Amino acid sequence: EVQFEESGGGLVQAGGSLRLSCAASGFTFDDYAIGWFRQAPGKEHEGVSCISSSDGNTYYADSVKGRFTISSDNAKNTVYLQMNSLKPEDTAVYYCAAVLGPCLVAGTRPLPYDYDYWGQGTQVTVSS
Repeated sequence: EVQFEESGGGLVQAGGSLRLSCAASGFTFDDYAIGWFRQAPGKEHEGVSCISSSDGNTYYADSVKGRFTISSDNAKNTVYLQMNSLKPEDTAVYYCAAVLGPCLVAGTRPLPYDYDYWGQGTQVTVSS
């Protein structure tokens, strides 16, 4: 059974930091890319970042470049998203998802399509 355990969300003031974790089980982690996506109220899923477990390539949406860092600990089947300099517009439910093979991107922006498995999401709220 595929499972994701997402954690690290919460309420933070603008300019603050949070680190999200996505612990995966039930599939061969090294064969998959793990992406982070977010959905704000009334908006569609937005690709935030993605890491290919096999080669470590990383991708970021322009809106988070220079502020967010994705990393992977393959020994723990866990992907992290370090979020610094948070802004109120970063407020959303953040999801991790897995796709077999490399990250699916348009340029450097992860695409929220064709992912095989999705987590339940963790709320991030940034107050101004």
